[in-house]
Amino acid sequence: MKQKTIKNSVTLSGIGLHSGKAVKMTIKPAGENAGVIFVRVDLPGKLPVKVCVANAVMDEKVTRCSAIEYQGVRIYTIEHLMAALSGLGIDNVTIDIDAEEIPGLDGSSLEFFKALKQAEVVEQKAEKNIFVIQEPIVVANKNSTVVIVPHDQLHISYTLDYDHPLLRSQYFSQSIDNASFAKELAPARTFCLESEVNEIKAHGLAQGANYQNTLVMSSKGPLENTMRFPDECVRHKVLDVVGDLFLLGYPVQGAIFATKSGHRLNRALVKKIEAQRQKYATVSYPPAVPEAPGRVFNINEIMKILPHRYPFLLVDRVIEIEPGKKGIGIKNVTINDGFFQGHFPQKPVMPGVIMIEAMAQTAGVVVLTSGAHNGKVALFMSISDVKFRKVVNPGDQLLMEVEIIRDRERTAHVKGIGRVDGEVAIEADMMFSYTDAHYLNG
Repeated sequence: MKQKTIKNSVTLSGIGLHSGKAVKMTIKPAGENAGVIFVRVDLPGKLPVKVCVANAVMDEKVTRCSAIEYQGVRIYTIEHLMAALSGLGIDNVTIDIDAEEIPGLDGSSLEFFKALKQAEVVEQKAEKNIFVIQEPIVVANKNSTVVIVPHDQLHISYTLDYDHPLLRSQYFSQSIDNASFAKELAPARTFCLESEVNEIKAHGLAQGANYQNTLVMSSKGPLENTMRFPDECVRHKVLDVVGDLFLLGYPVQGAIFATKSGHRLNRALVKKIEAQRQKYATVSYPPAVPEAPGRVFNINEIMKILPHRYPFLLVDRVIEIEPGKKGIGIKNVTINDGFFQGHFPQKPVMPGVIMIEAMAQTAGVVVLTSGAHNGKVALFMSISDVKFRKVVNPGDQLLMEVEIIRDRERTAHVKGIGRVDGEVAIEADMMFSYTDAHYLNG
């Protein structure tokens, strides 16, 4: 893949969402390997500020946007523009800006995306510098979690869960390319809850926000506005992830699973990705793909390994495997799961035995991909030291970490821990025995 820039310059003007200040911005072509560089033309010296991890503002006080800074020169709320650049695969541009904050426009990436397309995206001769995630990375803070694992493209899955009647358990999952970004993400606008407005403004933020560029969500819907998508809010969260990833200054291939994350946690992920890139910078490594042994197993690969089928196939994905050692399974808990019909239907709770079974199936994938037990199936033999620590509800995502403590010819001892939003929900020790797969044929 080749690097890209734009053929013509393009100018946009507007008001900063948080500062409320008028701003004019001109995006111009840049040479190969230049990256994305901002120039504050309103300041003496016109110091260039490059988009990269070293210049990303990691200050926890910067909460509702992302920013870059170099030698005291800062530019705020860059994520919607960065998402548009990423969605179009643009690597190199120079951006002249006459204020401290990007224009908010309609609160999405749509106007940036249209302007950049109008400027005409062109290929350059140099190869694109893509980093392929090699090892799983997990960042968490209280009830928020972001995981990235090896994948053959950028894929983002996000679970939104606000204490709000319209924003409970929204889920969106999408592979990100030019077409999908333009159609599914670019139009999604920023949002806040009606109950948050006064507090946000009291902190000096959202001075340029209004009902047209921000979805202000009441219990009945957006105030003085209409939704572009029924799930526009979770789509905007995915858009923010795309934009925040661009703080790296280079594109990434990996599958992201995010739960209730925001800019602060996204930036923490970016920092860890850069650390991993530096770790592998001096070594040769093959691209990681979902089909590669020891990496990611989707539902189709899981069904080749486990004999379970609907409605008792309880693991949706195994996102990282060290064959014969450990792995992480994902169970997306939905109200459509059959067990909720009878298990406290007035207040649905995932049964503990089902949680154990889901962990056991994850363990089955791990032990049966080691190569030592070809032609076998793993049967549940015993369980001990079970502890239930957190209720699991519809809309939760159960991440199940299993570790093989001991693997012998006929038996395996496995330790399992299940987490929701970074908190332990269940833990148990499990024993399995191996038998020939033809046992299941009667």
